[in-house]
Amino acid sequence: MRLMFLGDVVGKSGRDAVYAQLPLLREKLQPDLVVVNGENAAHGFGITEEIFQKLREAGADVVTLGNHAFDQREALVFIAREDRMIRPLNWPTGCPGRGTALVETAKGQRVLVINAMGRVMIEPQLDDPFPAVNRELEACKLGEGCDAILIDMHAEVSSEKMAMGHFVDGRASLVVGTHTHTPTADHHILSGGTAYMTDAGMCGDFDSVIGMDKAEPLNRFLRKLPVERMRPAEGEATICGVLVETDDKTGLALNIGPIRLGGKLQQVMPG
Repeated sequence: MRLMFLGDVVGKSGRDAVYAQLPLLREKLQPDLVVVNGENAAHGFGITEEIFQKLREAGADVVTLGNHAFDQREALVFIAREDRMIRPLNWPTGCPGRGTALVETAKGQRVLVINAMGRVMIEPQLDDPFPAVNRELEACKLGEGCDAILIDMHAEVSSEKMAMGHFVDGRASLVVGTHTHTPTADHHILSGGTAYMTDAGMCGDFDSVIGMDKAEPLNRFLRKLPVERMRPAEGEATICGVLVETDDKTGLALNIGPIRLGGKLQQVMPG
């Protein structure tokens, strides 16, 4: 099975790139499942129902979120009826929506998608993600309840993401980090067979400060004074993500390769 994951979609530039390129990527790479992180898709902060539907129409099977999940107030309402949009599962009890999605592919294979969020240097402070993820893995075991498991670990620090990778090694197909918007070069398969990448990067304009127009972040670093609301950069976006091939018998990873398409970064496509 082939699993494709695209990192945080940032603003209009990122959205337009994904709308245009995801259908072509699906045709070229033939993934069985596509997951896209959409938590920065609405002007850099949260997601709207219209954007969610357009991501689905472009080819996203599941849309994951993160710390900006509910920055757009409408998300509090429509997330309850959209089982293909998930927020971090370790949000406290009573939070709208769900943290997992069990999706059947066109070939009839079942993929469990889990969205979790770290707790180090990130707000809001959620419940501990490790026991939350463990409960889901025990309830739907790889090779028994599903044929593949993809975990979007939305966290600030690389150590917390790496720890999650090793925690679930051998029990998940892919652990991929999001949130920092910078693609890392450490994509590899862990000793137990789980594919891992600390951060998939973003789908956004890299002539920016993590996707935001440079002026306001520079002002805040240099003068320690917010002048205006952050706004996404509007130049050509680079689509960043990862493609993983799994063993149909075990659900564990056979290959992992990064995706970087368009924009300013060096272009990379899985072989």
